[in-house]
Amino acid sequence: MFTSTGSRGLYKAPLSKGLLLVLNGLTVMLTLLPQYQELFVYNLQAVTQQHQVWRLLCGRLVCLDVKDSFCSSLLIYNFRVFERRFGTRKFASFLLGTWCLSALMDFLLAQAFQFLFDYEVEELPAGLLAPVFSLFVPFYRLIPRMPVTQVLGYIDITNKSLVYIVGLQLLTSGPFMWLLALSGLISGGLYHSNVLWLQKLLFVPAWVSCIGRYILEPLFSSSQPSSETPLGMGATLDIQRQQRMDILDQQLLLAQYNESTRNTRQQPQSGLLQWTRLFPSLRQRGQNRPPMQARPQAQPQPSTQSPLLDNSPVAEEQVALLVEMGFSRTDALEALRASNNDINMATNFLLQH
Repeated sequence: MFTSTGSRGLYKAPLSKGLLLVLNGLTVMLTLLPQYQELFVYNLQAVTQQHQVWRLLCGRLVCLDVKDSFCSSLLIYNFRVFERRFGTRKFASFLLGTWCLSALMDFLLAQAFQFLFDYEVEELPAGLLAPVFSLFVPFYRLIPRMPVTQVLGYIDITNKSLVYIVGLQLLTSGPFMWLLALSGLISGGLYHSNVLWLQKLLFVPAWVSCIGRYILEPLFSSSQPSSETPLGMGATLDIQRQQRMDILDQQLLLAQYNESTRNTRQQPQSGLLQWTRLFPSLRQRGQNRPPMQARPQAQPQPSTQSPLLDNSPVAEEQVALLVEMGFSRTDALEALRASNNDINMATNFLLQH
């Protein structure tokens, strides 16, 4: 689906697979049981005024909107490349660190918005949205940008365009989704840049990683696909494969150029256009044909023309045109004699035989 992440599914991405299964499963369950949705509402006033701190955990994990859950799932599936590249523990540490930082940023941005516009933000969209937006920071900085195609000859479509489109769709799905997006981008930039040594303060401990490795990883691990090689991970494998294809294409073009140059030197032709480079398959037509027997003559006379031709007049300018198109002089003379000096019929005859 996304060209930047390879095609190996959720192999070597157990945390991403667990998030997709568990969070989407809870979203479906809450959709079927709407009486329990109030427990997972991300209400800022309930946290600050009523001290319901548990709403931070419930309201910032499970999406109550199916559209938000779908878009965030697509982004998590795409960002699984970071779990493959850096390992499950570092990926989990990034999500944990940005989750904690974005929780603080949510309240700071809500207070700043109230101070500037005199409007109090009561609720924010629920779900693991801010950490998902924070993953755009390493995605922008670490994933290389490779052009795929162009629209209208001016707009470049790259391997990262679809990811940004899904992120834009998620950004416009709610009235205060921009606040979560800004909070996630700020927290992602701070954690990725390791400001104030945040990566050493907010991380998953080794003992928690060991517990997850022996208990949770067997439940969410995926088998290795047989069609993919085990070397490399994620975008690195696709980049290496693309680089090898580019090198082979360059070698093939260089070999074709050297061959055309060598043949042109062996058989120089007159005219402004070198048609032999445009028609390489027709270059040696006359040279590869078996020699034809000369017609018997009563008194052989020396001649500069080929012995298979008679002395019927042929326009030299028409012969020169056919030779410039890549045909041999012998074939051009034959075709012109057979077509009664009709250049169009001669050309069709040479192209069909």
